[in-house]
Amino acid sequence: MSSRIIDIYRNPIGRDLLRKILLQLGWSEKLIDNRIIGSLRLGWIQRLSFGRVDRGLLESIISLLNTGDSIPEDKISNTRAWWKEAVFYQVYPRSFMDSNGDGTGDLRGLISRLDYLSALGIDAVWLSPVYDSPNDDNGYDIRDYRKIMAEFGTMEDFDELLSELHKRGMRLLMDLVVNHTSDEHEWFKEAVREPLGKFGDYYFFRDKPNNWTSYFGGSAWRYIEERKEYALHLFSQKQMDLNWENKDVREDIKDMVRWWLEKGVDGFRLDVINYISKPKGLPDGSEVIGKLMGFTGVETYFYGPRLNEYLRELKRDAFEPYGAFTVGETPGVGIEMMKLLTAEGRKELDMAFSFDHLETPGHSRFDEYRYDLNYYKSFMTQHMESYSPYCQMSLFYENHDNPRMISKVDKDEKVRWILGKLLAVMQLTLKGTPFIFQGQEIGMVNGRFKSMEELRDVDSFGKFSELKETIGEEKAFNRILAGSRDNARIPMQWSKKENGGFTDGTPWIGTGDIEVCNAEDQMGDKASLWSFYRDLIALRKKHPALIYGEIEITNKDRKDIFTYFRRDEKETLYIECNLGRENIRRKGVMPTGRMLISNYEDTDEHLRPYEASVWITKED
Repeated sequence: MSSRIIDIYRNPIGRDLLRKILLQLGWSEKLIDNRIIGSLRLGWIQRLSFGRVDRGLLESIISLLNTGDSIPEDKISNTRAWWKEAVFYQVYPRSFMDSNGDGTGDLRGLISRLDYLSALGIDAVWLSPVYDSPNDDNGYDIRDYRKIMAEFGTMEDFDELLSELHKRGMRLLMDLVVNHTSDEHEWFKEAVREPLGKFGDYYFFRDKPNNWTSYFGGSAWRYIEERKEYALHLFSQKQMDLNWENKDVREDIKDMVRWWLEKGVDGFRLDVINYISKPKGLPDGSEVIGKLMGFTGVETYFYGPRLNEYLRELKRDAFEPYGAFTVGETPGVGIEMMKLLTAEGRKELDMAFSFDHLETPGHSRFDEYRYDLNYYKSFMTQHMESYSPYCQMSLFYENHDNPRMISKVDKDEKVRWILGKLLAVMQLTLKGTPFIFQGQEIGMVNGRFKSMEELRDVDSFGKFSELKETIGEEKAFNRILAGSRDNARIPMQWSKKENGGFTDGTPWIGTGDIEVCNAEDQMGDKASLWSFYRDLIALRKKHPALIYGEIEITNKDRKDIFTYFRRDEKETLYIECNLGRENIRRKGVMPTGRMLISNYEDTDEHLRPYEASVWITKED
């Protein structure tokens, strides 16, 4: 408690924690440079805050600071690997392609579209869960890890998919959910049936719940009548958290992972993997943090005490013997913690997804606001300079859990395609590995839902129930429209045909603006967004400086200008982007060299609205 704010900031994990708190408050990190603020001791903060900062929050901070170490600044990593050179494409199978007319996408539908992905230049497919599931959370509630969901097909279909991908030189990344299972999983049913048996403590059961809240609304505890106890679920009431403290749980998970790797799977995306380690006793969360973050208890488990140990064990015993690639979903984790999770020598994860760039400071996914790309610039500048020299960055705007980025930045149809191309340039020329979400390459935007009845997302229903009590149904629905995960889950828009060519039946969820946005039209148009993505992906593969080269950000303090160099010993590329809707005069003269690609057909002394260009200024 005698530690000063500046001491906390000098600690890698402390730096992440303070950045997160300041980000949520919308305050500048420069505050810590203030001598008075920097010299404040933790014990005094509680007194000076008049109860707004409680002791539980401070103890959580201290506990986290005492569990971590740091990455030496000389451990720069530039080891070659296929996943650093690859462009990934996330497929949400339920919405990608339906092969049998039942309105739900399936594995055979995906197989039928592999040539489309190959033509785009995709190297690896990240496949959202296709395991057997009751679908309370669209497959992220797994009932049987070794069985394919019936509506997606059979294990024979999966084997064919894997074979067809490999024939085309592409790899398969499966989505692995091991923080929790469905309550219909055999492990949980056995835990309920025989509390004193092998599976009795595979999950968290308590006589009295703590104050943790679920990400889908309400308490994170559900009463289990058969056991006369409460069971923990950080997500839906059917997604029960596994107890990783139990060695048998870890062994069963490793055995299951090896089973899939024996089939030839190339790697895994690990769902909310940083949540797997919960502190002993499951202490109450800080009410202050709960109000700030919107979820009570998160500070106790988002970087749990044995997280690094569990990840090293999983890597050593399951992933590493097969040379499998791993990328972890790690919500709430900052730069320094990500280094501890992904630095090569630590042998935990290969990469991680961080989400702090998806909302501007002070905003959440369900807020109605216009995303400012200047924040994306500042976020990426910090990560390019502080993270990318030591670890491989994941580059993404969209996934199955977030609204479409074009809709967040600018809903004006007049700039839709120019803006889409700007986003593509940044994603494919910054330092890191790009992950494209299905439909992003054709500029798909948020769904056009008119009522809650048209939605399918359990998260949206929980949030709506919570909001309508305080702001009324109309305002609550508008908030849901802004942030619903269903925005990204409407069917892939293949053509102008009925239902966008996705299905001959009735789609499981409504379709989008297929008349103006579909793959078939764009593939036949050299000026389309799809063609731009294809050309950019080819450009990235042709120029190694865009993969392994150094990055230097310039014009850091100029609003709406994002410029940077990518260079290696043979070539130098210069990327310039206008992040706003107004013309901006370049600082200095036009770039010298050869323009490789641009989202405008000609050049001008100004950078025009959302203009983005890639130049080569030095060639061997």
